[in-house]
Amino acid sequence: MTNPESFIQEVTEEVRRDRLFSWMRRYGWIAALVILILVGGAAWREWSLVQRQAEAQALGDRILEALEIQDAAARSQALAGIEAEGEAGALVALLAASEAPDAAARIAATERLEAVASDSALPPYMADLAALKLVLLRGSEIPPEARIAALEPLAGPGRPFRPLVLEQIAYAEIEAGRTEAALDRLRGLLQDAEASADLRRRASQLIVALGGSQDAG
Repeated sequence: MTNPESFIQEVTEEVRRDRLFSWMRRYGWIAALVILILVGGAAWREWSLVQRQAEAQALGDRILEALEIQDAAARSQALAGIEAEGEAGALVALLAASEAPDAAARIAATERLEAVASDSALPPYMADLAALKLVLLRGSEIPPEARIAALEPLAGPGRPFRPLVLEQIAYAEIEAGRTEAALDRLRGLLQDAEASADLRRRASQLIVALGGSQDAG
């Protein structure tokens, strides 16, 4: 029984090999194509990663070079000339707004900040910061009541710059003649766990300057 069984096993294996070779001849190109796609995709991802890193490095270098310029007008112009998209573009817009030395530069900075503040694809903290920066950049050009209306949506619970926004609302309330409302807001900042030590110190000093008491009532 041993020899016939061995013979049958050999024949079975030979048939399997023939079927395998036949399958390879007919469909082997599919396996080769899959391997090629996988290898090519990995190479493309690696190349894309290297390209993005190089672009980010180049953008960072341009920003640093612009910030190192001593002349304010030239520094503002250099920042305004940097083109970038997404979060990088938002960062450049915020930096440029901080450096705007004249009316023309402020107008250009305002337009860029408006675009950042309304871009829903950006992280919320960037949009909030742009909206806050926009109000600060316009300053007294905006009536105090309009300034308060623009800032109040940024002062809700959980908003990233809420304490700073509340401070700016207090300034606008003072300008609008709503001193008691401003004092109440400033007293609230003194008890606000999210407010920095510097902000609480400024609030305390402003309360004293307004002739108010740090205690409510």
